Amino acid sequence: MRTIALLTVSNIFMTFAWYGHLKYREVPLFKVIVISWMIAFFEYCFQVPANRIGSYEFSAAQLKTIQEVITLLVFSVFSVLYLKQPVRWNHAVGFAMIVAAVGVIFKQW
Repeated sequence: MRTIALLTVSNIFMTFAWYGHLKYREVPLFKVIVISWMIAFFEYCFQVPANRIGSYEFSAAQLKTIQEVITLLVFSVFSVLYLKQPVRWNHAVGFAMIVAAVGVIFKQW
């Protein structure tokens, strides 16, 4: 559970670093890059321990899959609440297909 919690916090920082600047298009690109890197530092402070801790329980492919699903969930909330952009039906279907991949990744073949 620690891995999931750390990945979630990491993804919140990552989402703001990657997409938060879209509300501030008037800010020069150089400043946006520097601020995004500063935010990304905190992402790494959570992401690296999450992967280290998680590596004792999950494979690298499983960790990446968990991270991607968390990213989709965090991004969906961020898109609606922060960017005021709705998640449309086709987005939801596409995200569901990615989540379905979890079953393939985690199944013991």
